[in-house]
Amino acid sequence: MEYHEAANFLFDLRRYPPAEGVESTRRLLDHLDGPGEELQVVQVAGSNGKGSTARMVESVLRQAGYDVGIYTSPHLNDVRERIRLDGRTVSKRAVTEFVERVEPYVNDRTAEGDPPTFFETLTALAVWSFARANVDVAVLEVGIGGRYDATSALDTDAAAVTSVSLEHTDMLGDTVEEIARDLAAVAPAVAPLVTAATGAALSAVESVADVYRVGTAADADLRVTDGGREGLEQAVGIETDDWSARTSLPLLGAYQVRNAGVAAALARQFDGVSPAAVERGLRNAHWAGRFEVMERNPLVVLDGAHNPASCEGVAETLSTFECDSLHIVFGAMCDKDIAEMAAALPDADRVYACRPDLERAETPAILASAFDDAVDAGTRGSLADAVDAALSAADAGDAVLICGSLRVVAEARRRWTRLHVPRRVDDLETAAAVMEAADVSAGDVQRARADGVHRVVTTRLSPRQADHVRRELLSIGGRCVVSGLSTRGREPVDIALMGTVAQFRRLLDALDGEPHGLEVVGDDLRETLDLEAASETDTDAAVYPWDSGTAVMGVLNVTPDSFHDGGRFEARDDAVARAEAMVEAGADIVDVGGESTRPGADPEPVDEEIDRVRPVVEALADLDVFVSIDTRKAAVARAALAAGADVLNDVSGLEDPEMRLVAAEHQVPVVVMHSIETPVDPDVDVEYDDVVDDTLAALSERVLLAEKAGLDRSQIIVDPGLGFGKSAVESFELLGRLDEFRALGCPVLVGHSRKSMFGLVGREASGDRLPATLAATSLAADRGADIVRVHDVAENVAAVRTAEMAADPGVDDR
Repeated sequence: MEYHEAANFLFDLRRYPPAEGVESTRRLLDHLDGPGEELQVVQVAGSNGKGSTARMVESVLRQAGYDVGIYTSPHLNDVRERIRLDGRTVSKRAVTEFVERVEPYVNDRTAEGDPPTFFETLTALAVWSFARANVDVAVLEVGIGGRYDATSALDTDAAAVTSVSLEHTDMLGDTVEEIARDLAAVAPAVAPLVTAATGAALSAVESVADVYRVGTAADADLRVTDGGREGLEQAVGIETDDWSARTSLPLLGAYQVRNAGVAAALARQFDGVSPAAVERGLRNAHWAGRFEVMERNPLVVLDGAHNPASCEGVAETLSTFECDSLHIVFGAMCDKDIAEMAAALPDADRVYACRPDLERAETPAILASAFDDAVDAGTRGSLADAVDAALSAADAGDAVLICGSLRVVAEARRRWTRLHVPRRVDDLETAAAVMEAADVSAGDVQRARADGVHRVVTTRLSPRQADHVRRELLSIGGRCVVSGLSTRGREPVDIALMGTVAQFRRLLDALDGEPHGLEVVGDDLRETLDLEAASETDTDAAVYPWDSGTAVMGVLNVTPDSFHDGGRFEARDDAVARAEAMVEAGADIVDVGGESTRPGADPEPVDEEIDRVRPVVEALADLDVFVSIDTRKAAVARAALAAGADVLNDVSGLEDPEMRLVAAEHQVPVVVMHSIETPVDPDVDVEYDDVVDDTLAALSERVLLAEKAGLDRSQIIVDPGLGFGKSAVESFELLGRLDEFRALGCPVLVGHSRKSMFGLVGREASGDRLPATLAATSLAADRGADIVRVHDVAENVAAVRTAEMAADPGVDDR
């Protein structure tokens, strides 16, 4: 079975059960031999905020050292997003294996008139995946209600009801009290139910469960204090009679303060969760589509508010920003209370009513009629067109709010996250592999692979966009294949475009001026394929060393135990002499590191790391070289920047929530590396479907975080992280396909120097890996690396210059 066949099986399952209850889910879990019986389970229910709260719980528990699986819904782009294991989406291989195992059972139950639903089967997939990965804790976001939700098929160790409002009244009850009692059914037998519910809802919850109350009142068991918005973070104080914490949330809004209190109360029920873990975990709890600021001038906000209560929260949060005019892009499902949602949103100068690419979506005309007659409410045929219109009309001091449904957010967000990945395709086997990775059916791969040996780009588009692009490219003689995944418009599909440069130019001309976001797709493709004409006025001088070719970064470890050179330059004078020698040899950047990140290394105290690196950075300030600080701690970064450093190199990929803010505050470039964890645990077995695609996807979200902090993509340097959570074979795959990282629109750094990956070519010992390192440097430069990070500067400078000369014999000698 191929992945697209497994995913199609899931999407074809019924959406609603024939009868209430959790027995169907329990029978399915029994068929799978009862996975999850050893798991510690956290269940999060509520009318609003349950997804954000579940994410916060996961982040805090992982910060405390737990391996955590999380199950949430809905997804934004890929059904696998619903199931994450220590932050990583469940693999395509795991989904396929699961479906192969359950398909006969599901078909038999369907024939007997008792079919498992899509949500019940996804819940079983989540539990099976968590048990398979041997996680410590499973955090489950409840779907609808609590009593009969599929997630309630498991015994719960900790549970919460975040809030209660009128929603799904046809299923849960006509009053807040009835809904509250249904939600409270998630209460565990062994612990009180955590809740931030108030008023009649709280009384109803208390009538059926022992509760642990979270709120602002003095008599609450856990008290939260809203410190207000600070930039793009929300300050929060948490206090009980026994402990307290103060931190900031990356999720804006007073309602997120309450959610943070609920998450903290849940996490603290597990051993070893300190106030410090609560503080750092909450600050790292990023959650896409929840008052997510995508741009600042104008202010562009995505929020999945989908009922009147959540729309009120959006209005309250937006009121903390100043804007001249407000443009609202609004789409919603037909079963929602449209009039009440519209009334709860802030007064807008213009509303763009639209319909996302989904059958359940309400028509734009009906949406527009729900807004006050005084509001300029117009309609757009598609969400992409509505977003284009709003962004075109908004001035720098305005705000654009895109809301009404998480489906709306998912579709709109692709404008900022879609990647067009150029592929290096030199033979039939590679062409076939590219298409297989895009889940193209075997028959289409066989028919189209011979046409793939030229310019190839893969991307993800909505089904409507994919169909239009496919027809256009085929009409001009190119080839195009689309994933066999049948999403029925629910999510984007992979698409592989193949053609000559001339054919791509004709395609891009055809997309100019097209609706449904196709013009934006064409603009992105033009940049990816480097088909834009050079601007005659673009005479800006290079700002950074990597602007004019591949820069060489010399490694300078001032540590006793770092890989390869640990202990050799620990003394300040030795370190400075080494730096001077590297500059003389042609280094463009000197990377100073005061903490080892080799596998199994212990973290250094902040003060000790600062004491190691600051004197060296200060001494290098007079050298004609950029100085980089290799650290994963924001406090060390601040100290190094004050001492004269020019670049931040964070091998943890912005794990410290302050790091991106430090870089933005000082407006310095920051290297964002992909790593599963730092230092790497050699015992952790990471499963990639495609190591390049998976690394690109992870780095894309990290880049977005840095960009939202205030950095331009030219200042965000991406590092695929060779050797960090990757096997030697996977590291070579990253090196060979390095040019695909151009899709991120950022400079690319590769750190390969003397790494164990070269054991695959017979270079086992670190001291014997220089020849292999030089070969890899030449390959990296040829594939467009902007920076190579190396120990042996003179030799690698020669390798870079040789690669550049081979690519362009007329290039000036730098």
